[in-house]
Amino acid sequence: MVYNLVGRDFETKNFDFEDVHVEGTERIAEACAKYDIDRFVQVSSYNADPRSPSKFFSTKGRGEEVARSIFPETTIVRPAPMFGWEDRLLNRFAGHPSIWSSNHLREKSWPVHAIDVGAALEVMIEDDTTAAQTYELYGPREYTMREVNDIVTKEIIKKRPHFNVPAVLRKPFNQAMSRLVWWTENNADTVAREFIDQHIDPTAKTFKDLGIEPTELTATTYEYLQGFRSNVYYDLPPMTDREKREERKYVHVDEGL
Repeated sequence: MVYNLVGRDFETKNFDFEDVHVEGTERIAEACAKYDIDRFVQVSSYNADPRSPSKFFSTKGRGEEVARSIFPETTIVRPAPMFGWEDRLLNRFAGHPSIWSSNHLREKSWPVHAIDVGAALEVMIEDDTTAAQTYELYGPREYTMREVNDIVTKEIIKKRPHFNVPAVLRKPFNQAMSRLVWWTENNADTVAREFIDQHIDPTAKTFKDLGIEPTELTATTYEYLQGFRSNVYYDLPPMTDREKREERKYVHVDEGL
């Protein structure tokens, strides 16, 4: 059994999205077919679509098509934005002194625990009925990026300024910086993705079909974010269940509305 976990969230002077997500997938799928491998799992991405305005999402979608054309029984897995150790969701907010965006943090997604995604991939080893299937793996609740930022702010007890810059200005600036310096977290395509909410394919299978109950984001944030607190607040305990219930009673209004 072969898992293709190769992916790139940004382009470099040596490898672009096409090289990694399409041509790389083609080579791996061809090797699986050539050596008569029983199973091939292509770990793609949420919003994978060849027609997407995002190069990342479009090449992920084309990678799926290439995999299935060469190895028809390919299992396709589309994880939502993942949270966990050293992730690019919670760390995007917690690890920086300021927050930059172009869509007022309105992007919507269903964050998924990386551990749950790993458990799903493990189930596929033993379950041959997952062959030739497509799985959308996402968490139990939809969040805007503003809501995720608010959760991070409360957990690390540190408020950071938020600057919203129009995409027409931020795209070329990020692209130039990503080429001039090693700046992996911000590029022109990350700006484009801020305007694309997560779409879930209603025909795809989910965690439920694998017998897995996905973890809620707020159930793990204390564990993953405690290290971002200052020494003054480091040992403060996480919110109790009662405090979380009280927090959910309030209506949070997006300041960009």
